[in-house]
Amino acid sequence: MGPFPSSFGFNYILLVVAYVSKWVEAKVTRTNNAKVVVGFLKSNIFGRFVIPRAIISDQGTHFCNRSIKALMKKYGVHHHVATTYLPQSNGQVEVSNREIKSILEKTVNPSR
Repeated sequence: MGPFPSSFGFNYILLVVAYVSKWVEAKVTRTNNAKVVVGFLKSNIFGRFVIPRAIISDQGTHFCNRSIKALMKKYGVHHHVATTYLPQSNGQVEVSNREIKSILEKTVNPSR
């Protein structure tokens, strides 16, 4: 998600939602590139939990690139890409995005 107004140099939020448990992992980042996503998946997801059979993402360039493709192949994970015109196919993340945006808005502007 993002870019947001910078806070301590961080402009983005990388969000992962487990399909079955609905567990949310989020990390603030300075950029939204493939290196950040690969590092996050390796250390926060593959290194801490069971390696998923599949990952669903949007069509962002930070998800659709050679680095991610190589990572998915290495771990045997299928990468499904949600269509631009049907973000509901990635619905759990969209719901989490709305909730996090709402929390951020209330934090920044407590009168809401």
